[in-house]
Amino acid sequence: MCPFCLCRISFSTTIHHPSSAKLNSMPRAPKFTLEPEEIPEEETLSAATRKMRMLRSLVCGNKYEKAARTQGFTSIAGVDEVGRGSLFGCVVAAAVILPENTRIRGLRDSKQLLREDRERLAQIVEQKAIAIAVEEVDAATIDRINIYQASKLAMTNAVLKLAPAPDHLLIDALRLNHPCAQTSIIYGDSLSISIAAASVIAKVYRDQRMRELDEQYPEYGLASHKGYSTPTHLAALDKYGPTPLHRKSFRPVAQTSLPWDMPPQAEIIDIPADLQTDQLPA
Repeated sequence: MCPFCLCRISFSTTIHHPSSAKLNSMPRAPKFTLEPEEIPEEETLSAATRKMRMLRSLVCGNKYEKAARTQGFTSIAGVDEVGRGSLFGCVVAAAVILPENTRIRGLRDSKQLLREDRERLAQIVEQKAIAIAVEEVDAATIDRINIYQASKLAMTNAVLKLAPAPDHLLIDALRLNHPCAQTSIIYGDSLSISIAAASVIAKVYRDQRMRELDEQYPEYGLASHKGYSTPTHLAALDKYGPTPLHRKSFRPVAQTSLPWDMPPQAEIIDIPADLQTDQLPA
């Protein structure tokens, strides 16, 4: 019965089965192989790896130092900080004045160097430099004024400690509250030998501080990760809670802190992905 008009319909169907001989003689459909779409290698890389490759392509030299000297400046300091994205301890800044036309083979952003290379280059910088100053700002101050202001404070105080005083500053992507003439350089620690020298000095200093504090807080593995957001560090935070030297305004620490341990009116911040480690990926 037809479901639409209720009339009766009858069908007569005859099915013919071809013989196997006829089936074998029929042309076969061509076989198709689906090839995976080729994706450009650049699109498969993580953002951190792409950034690392870009930074390694940059040439670290004295272009900016020469430019400052052509403007009449004679005492040029490179300034940089390390430890900005760490969950633990101080942020450290260094300021370095190098002689004119200084060249140090292999010197570049400290994050791109192995420990033995950093320490070897730091010794060379110490031998060649006209002046070096290092300053740190502790975790309590970071929680009170925020990491951005604490980084600038450490850098400014490092500059103020230099003797002789500089007349021009080369700074990695920041401007300081300082009367000295300044040049802010994006990726400056990969482009300017003076900023790279400051980066290496600050990194070697802070790493040594973390190894010393690892003896005081052995549960957290500070000697290996230097206070950054590694799975080992986060697991220790979850198990033991934060120490007095953890930055309680950083979200991974705040999430493991008791409410009464939080600094008054602390602004809880998330750490940008590119600051969650002190090493660029290989």
